[in-house]
Amino acid sequence: MFEPLTWVLVALSLLAMAYAIMLAARDKRIDWPLLGAVGVIEVALLGQLVVGIIQLAGTDRDVSGPYFIGYLIGALLVLPVGTLWALAESSRWGAGALAVACFVVPVLELRLYEIWVA
Repeated sequence: MFEPLTWVLVALSLLAMAYAIMLAARDKRIDWPLLGAVGVIEVALLGQLVVGIIQLAGTDRDVSGPYFIGYLIGALLVLPVGTLWALAESSRWGAGALAVACFVVPVLELRLYEIWVA
């Protein structure tokens, strides 16, 4: 697993979460800068999925493949679901839902890192 990408994803997701919380606290809906940040994170997650599968196929480590692939796919799916929920919700809770989705990504990333290293 490409470690720097993992830490960049954790940092970007936490920054997006903080921005979404700020929008929710100000009783605002999600905006284009937040959607752009989520898009960048999603592209990076897609890259991580490809790199992770390639590295998993070429490793001799004792890594649980189904769990590893499951977490990679789960991390990739969380933000689109959270974004759709946020777009459908016309109150500030849409930003809150996206903040939760942005928080789930670092949790999944840290679990991925733990599976890969352990």
